Amino acid sequence: MPPRPRSVPRSVPRNVLSAVLTALACLLVPCAALAGWVVYGLADTGRYTAAMAPLADDPRVREAVADAVGDGLAREAGTGPLRGAMGPYLQDAARSFTRTDAFRAGWDTANRTVHAAVLRALRAERPEHRPVTVDLARITVRVKEELARDHVPFAHRIPVRHTEITVLPAARADRLRKGYHMLDIAARWLPCAAVAFALAGIAAATRRRRAITATGLGTALGGALLLLAVAAGRRLTLTALPGPPGRPAAGAVYDALTTTLRTASWLLVALGLTVALASCLTGLLPRRRAPVPAGTPAPAVAAEPRPSPSTPLPP
Repeated sequence: MPPRPRSVPRSVPRNVLSAVLTALACLLVPCAALAGWVVYGLADTGRYTAAMAPLADDPRVREAVADAVGDGLAREAGTGPLRGAMGPYLQDAARSFTRTDAFRAGWDTANRTVHAAVLRALRAERPEHRPVTVDLARITVRVKEELARDHVPFAHRIPVRHTEITVLPAARADRLRKGYHMLDIAARWLPCAAVAFALAGIAAATRRRRAITATGLGTALGGALLLLAVAAGRRLTLTALPGPPGRPAAGAVYDALTTTLRTASWLLVALGLTVALASCLTGLLPRRRAPVPAGTPAPAVAAEPRPSPSTPLPP
């Protein structure tokens, strides 16, 4: 007769289902953290401005701004010998300006104005098919007020002109709008899905303590991978820049904007390792027996049969 096929234990399908659900939960955790950082961190004008404010005192950012302003003033001054002679003086003036309170006020106003304009375009219900622009008059007024407060000569004579500059082209703004709407949905549903998958995986496991340990280790691994992704994104961003003069300033900006994301990644690593370690330690503790209520009779113990006197003993 042919051998009968071995039946699969009932615990195998449950453990497989638990492993799949746990893997999905651990995969969704870093994705949820990334989406939440974009929607609730970068997309908040107040938090964005607060993150960018300290960069006004960063030497790398001030040097990049001074070079850009100095080159712009040199182009406005004219061409030929006049431009060459005034170039160094204009660069020194621009560097001196980046050390003033007026520059810090203009820096904050510029970041707030640009971020509000971009965010308004991203949150539009329908694509507007037009570029995102900002008016420099608001920034000029803020700088003019700070210079007048510092009693800078002729500060009140600085002209305020309504000049529109393009921040994002129309095509790029439409693409970013679609991506933002997808991240907005992901930021609301991915955390719930990750928690649901984790709880379902633990409930389906035959050894739940082992499932909890695996969930903790997977969460820590997801946080570590998110840290690596942030570092790789920084390297790719700086490599994509056309030249080295602006790379130090771009690196400072990238680090300032991703501070919250890096903190969240480290929290995931710490939380996952803590859960896994606690689960392992509770498995090593001895189990306590339930106390016996008072008055409960002791279980009867079967007495060993005694040999009768007439029964001969074995040699």
